[in-house]
Amino acid sequence: MNGPVIHLEVAPDLHLFVPHAHRAGPAELGTDGVSSLGHVVESLGIPLTEAGTLTVDGREVPRSHVPADGESVRVGPVARPQRVPGAPLRFLLDVHLGTLARRMRLLGVDTAYESTDIGDPALAARSAAERRVLLSRDRGLLRRRELWAGAYVYSTRPEQQLRDVLERFAPELAPWSRCTACNGPLRPATKSQVADRLQAGTRDTYDVFAACGECGRAYWKGAHHEQLEAIVAEAVRFRAGLAPTVAGAVSSWCRPR
Repeated sequence: MNGPVIHLEVAPDLHLFVPHAHRAGPAELGTDGVSSLGHVVESLGIPLTEAGTLTVDGREVPRSHVPADGESVRVGPVARPQRVPGAPLRFLLDVHLGTLARRMRLLGVDTAYESTDIGDPALAARSAAERRVLLSRDRGLLRRRELWAGAYVYSTRPEQQLRDVLERFAPELAPWSRCTACNGPLRPATKSQVADRLQAGTRDTYDVFAACGECGRAYWKGAHHEQLEAIVAEAVRFRAGLAPTVAGAVSSWCRPR
């Protein structure tokens, strides 16, 4: 390529996206002289959802900047906590993040989830239509132009995925307030109101229930309650250490039916 040559440095947090040649420090990169810096960054393999401040010779520039010959460019990571303008903070998770979706709903975070693969165009379109932050490990999906907002999920382990979301977006938490199956709101319910959804042993053993206002599932403190309590307690402690506002928890529920 006979176009301008820039000196590009990529922040360590973004090294997993780029070839090894760009991980050791500033490296020369040929450009075509017409493409924007955002396009150059994306062509290296970095989703723009993960690119934060872009600087040229020490000054911040927009993604539309066209690099000139000899410029020193640095690509920084997204600042944390990341502020998402506009709509209330809501999320959309792809088919591979079911466990993370259930844990986010357990914490009361508005989390839509597709349990079947509806395809990248449909996911990106839903993100835009509902103004939800799309979480995915699919780099190609995060590069779709119609996407409203998105973020790469760096870990394959649900507990680390959850901590990453809490650290990056610092959402307000309202544990036990959402249905883990459909994301609908949970409301207190009497035993008689949910009796048709309970087995005989549950009706005889438990007295405190909640029900989803959308799908109707019943919840109570069942056998896995302590395990879920531990997940919630850890998440609330972690979130509280990031920012001062954590919504008060409502009564806890465990077992859906």
